[in-house]
Amino acid sequence: MKIDLPDLAAMDRFGRAIAEVLRPDDVVALEGGLGAGKTTLARAIIAGLGHQGEVPSPSFAIVEVYDPPAVRLPLVHADFYRLAHPSEADEIGLDDYRQGAALIAEWPGHAGGFTHEPGCLSITLEVAEEGRIAIVEGGADWRDRLAF
Repeated sequence: MKIDLPDLAAMDRFGRAIAEVLRPDDVVALEGGLGAGKTTLARAIIAGLGHQGEVPSPSFAIVEVYDPPAVRLPLVHADFYRLAHPSEADEIGLDDYRQGAALIAEWPGHAGGFTHEPGCLSITLEVAEEGRIAIVEGGADWRDRLAF
């Protein structure tokens, strides 16, 4: 499915809609080139989960963790851009972070990808004039939740 996101307000609404139906063990895999809006969408999802305040980009830390009560459910926000090989995701202890938490993964291919997981919502963001287009594909666990 394709979703037009003509401005930041549309991106925010989309992120909050995802946050409303996000469950533990889900993965939101964000793809797209540099500047496509992956971190902007991640911030909207995190805000939709209840986080107030700044949401740093995990580009250098690789992983940022958000726990209740600051958010509705445990969440890991990871940016895998700097990983040279998918095995490095194991080295940073990604599986430990993910236990019982949802994961927002920027550059998921650098960590080996997550599309094989039934709880993976894959979103590719493309620049389109002033806004973005989101190309969305959900795993089996998302079929009944994709009503955006």
